[in-house]
Amino acid sequence: MTPFPHIAVVDWSAASQPSPAREAADAIWIGICGPDGETTQYHRTRAGAEAALTALCATGRWLIGFDFPMGYPAGFAARLTGHAAASAVWHWLADQISDGPDNRNNRFAIAAAINRQFGGGPFWGRPATLDLPDLPPRKTVDYARLGLPERRRVEQAVPRAQPVWKLFTTGSVGSQSLMGLPMIARLAPRPGISVWPFHPPARVVLTEVYPSLLGHRITEAMAQGETIKDRAQVRLLARALWQLSHSGQLAALLADAPDSVCQEEGWILGAGHAAALQRAAA
Repeated sequence: MTPFPHIAVVDWSAASQPSPAREAADAIWIGICGPDGETTQYHRTRAGAEAALTALCATGRWLIGFDFPMGYPAGFAARLTGHAAASAVWHWLADQISDGPDNRNNRFAIAAAINRQFGGGPFWGRPATLDLPDLPPRKTVDYARLGLPERRRVEQAVPRAQPVWKLFTTGSVGSQSLMGLPMIARLAPRPGISVWPFHPPARVVLTEVYPSLLGHRITEAMAQGETIKDRAQVRLLARALWQLSHSGQLAALLADAPDSVCQEEGWILGAGHAAALQRAAA
């Protein structure tokens, strides 16, 4: 595989208002690594970040990793949309989720509506101030009764990864998916763009990543003076993926997703290869 000249890693956010004007944690960060070195971008709103990513996709060859799941556990897509494909969920969410230029959005209400349709789950987690009886604030869902797995296969392989159904409190990633997948629905149809592992690699490859696979490399960066963990994660993971691409090792990662999950659940790029990522980030 020809090396990717540019790598970008995106730490997404489901915030309901713009992030602070001054660079801060828990916002949108984009780390970029290429022939000219490394850089990071800070974005206060999803609209601003999407515009920047759309511009990147129009120039050259890129691998762009997003830190939210691109798919849901097997069975969800067909029950929600009638089609057992992750892309059907992307487009369903793009039609249902409202996301204003000030980050105001309806993600919790949409999750509650899905729970109503499914009869008690699968989503959980919300602020106590929201009056949404169909969306429990804590995990009370019986997934066996509901007939859906709690975790994707890749989350079983990477136990630290949180289930996509969790929408609120520490470590939750479900809200980022609800707010990120509509963007994937808008980017994926553009010429020369594919989403791995659902499609074969194209000029621009969008994929799911999990920066925590870098483990102690992030701790080292913080000890060396980095003050924002999100910024460290995207910078180091972009570096690691760039190094693996140019040493010929990235092709093995892109060939590693089980066929059984490639249309519905998705996969984390680098799952099972944490040691290689950590070496490449050094």
